[in-house]
Amino acid sequence: MTPKNETEISEAIVSAKGPLRILGGGTRPIGKPIVGEALSTAGLSGISLYEPGALTLVAQAGTPLAEIEATLDVENQRLAFEPMDHRGLLGTTGASTIGGVVAANVSGPRRIAVGACRDFMLGVRFVDGAGQIIKNGGRVMKNVTGYDLVKLLSGSFGTLGVLTEVSLKVLPKPETTATLCIHDQSVAQAVAAMSAALGSPFEITGAAHVTDARKTLLRIEGFAKSIAYRTEQLQNLLKAFGAVDVVTEQNPWPDIANVTGFAGVTDDIWRISVRPSAAPAAVAALPATSRTMLDWGGGLIWATAPQGTDLRANLAAFKGHATLIRGTADVPTFHPEPAPLAAITAGLRAKFDPRGILNSGMMS
Repeated sequence: MTPKNETEISEAIVSAKGPLRILGGGTRPIGKPIVGEALSTAGLSGISLYEPGALTLVAQAGTPLAEIEATLDVENQRLAFEPMDHRGLLGTTGASTIGGVVAANVSGPRRIAVGACRDFMLGVRFVDGAGQIIKNGGRVMKNVTGYDLVKLLSGSFGTLGVLTEVSLKVLPKPETTATLCIHDQSVAQAVAAMSAALGSPFEITGAAHVTDARKTLLRIEGFAKSIAYRTEQLQNLLKAFGAVDVVTEQNPWPDIANVTGFAGVTDDIWRISVRPSAAPAAVAALPATSRTMLDWGGGLIWATAPQGTDLRANLAAFKGHATLIRGTADVPTFHPEPAPLAAITAGLRAKFDPRGILNSGMMS
């Protein structure tokens, strides 16, 4: 089913005789495969409102992300949370939609500086599992009336409701960007260097370590004079960790955001969140054949593992969570929730989807 508007989505949910598989662009099939009739939001497409001066954009959930980025680019603005493109990593095709981005709370390297997708959400419209059309939030950041369903729906993967419209805060693009690189670093050295940079006053907007290449990358953004000053200061600050070069070749951050180094591998792919200080020990605890890449100053670890391996057994000693982004065996996709949190989650789903038909079982 591909409804053309919100009312048709509501009617489709009310009349559903069984589970529904909620689809956006189909570019990030994360979670357990859903058995059910497909319900696509692709028919709800288009930018409803864009006010560059107010840094606000409202779009239908099925609007292609590329269309939104192109519209923002004309006004020299952007989605500051830098949404990841999963297609190379997961081997999918199609066009990512803004609804899918919000439903999965997709965020890139700049999250360490500005926050995640949910932090830029101003409002949502969605249809719950009973077919009710619900609106929450608005078009300003200080809209705090009622329950914050905006953040609740961000990252819910379509299990609480079908997004039909989203309102977002956007930001101007910086005048200049620079990337610094420290070569020949171990994971422990990289985390120490990234922590030093992130703890400095020089406003790092990207901090990643490419383990295979032993390279640590740091990004700064802003006005040209500020970039020149901060580059010099960071080189002085980080010289204890090795020679600090300024990257002059192709922009490396899309490859970091999209984890293109792992595209095409046959192993399973995991996304692991830990305290940055725990990253070196967590990497050391992974299987010997695992490849890794660190983002968010070490707080995010991308890792490969032999097919069917549940890395959570290796990481039991670390506080955090691990998500199986691409796997071949019956290993739980999402990290098991503690019993009190699982009870809250179950209660929310019972309220928003009383029949249990929206992407049922996807996040179990």
